[in-house]
Amino acid sequence: MKRSFSMSESTNTPCIICVAITGSVPTKADNPAVPVTLSEQIESTHEAFEAGASIAHCHVRDDAGKPTSDPDRFAALKDGIETNCPGMIVQLSTGGRSGAGRERGGMLPLAPDMASLSVGSNNFPTRVYENAPDLVDWLASEMVKYDIKPEIEAFDLSHILQAARLHKVGQIKDTPYVQFVMGVKNAMPVDREVFDFYVKTVHRLFGDVPWCAAGIGPGQITVNDWSIAAGGHVRTGLEDNIRLDRDTLAPSNAALVRRAVDLCDKYARPVATAAQARATLGLRKVAA
Repeated sequence: MKRSFSMSESTNTPCIICVAITGSVPTKADNPAVPVTLSEQIESTHEAFEAGASIAHCHVRDDAGKPTSDPDRFAALKDGIETNCPGMIVQLSTGGRSGAGRERGGMLPLAPDMASLSVGSNNFPTRVYENAPDLVDWLASEMVKYDIKPEIEAFDLSHILQAARLHKVGQIKDTPYVQFVMGVKNAMPVDREVFDFYVKTVHRLFGDVPWCAAGIGPGQITVNDWSIAAGGHVRTGLEDNIRLDRDTLAPSNAALVRRAVDLCDKYARPVATAAQARATLGLRKVAA
């Protein structure tokens, strides 16, 4: 039986902060602080970890700074984060801007703690973000095979319902961890009524489970605020937003993490340590 959702319990739960360090789109021309090389990414992640982030959401770039799914680069980044940020949860991206077809999951044999999983298609600013059912099924099966917890990136309500179906048939182990992504142009805007319905839907389908939300661009701070106030967890970082405000570029990923920490203070929510985040998400323990 699903346990009923308790807002009072949820808002006392330590808040997990995920930092999306690089992504596939931002460049140094957009913001010089965007970490592109492996050494920059490891240093930026360490700063964000020290600021309060417990999950690193990772993309990698090639020598020309273009997005890639190169498993060797992912392996080097994973090793660097695990060495310099003890206990931090490493979440590798299987996103569609970095490769095509099963190339997108070429890093999954590295067995990271987590990986992103988009379970349906939707519009992006200039193209369709295509996630064909057979590819989704394969990525999900690889995550089961290598004991990787997927983070379900929900760009639409149907993606939450699809996650429930995958969970029911055993293609997602344990409890799905759903992240609402709001503010992508041509996809779901930053809308409070939709956000509240997403939260309600997750709890209706899965019970009192952890969930996360991400806002893109200027929506980042708004969605961070809503999530922390509602007892959810948050994603921040230069992948999603390169500014502190309209006129000020964010100087680092750590600066955006500190902004999320300030919101946790505002709502009297503790910030989750890496060990607490692992316990909340049901991940394996590691030596700190």
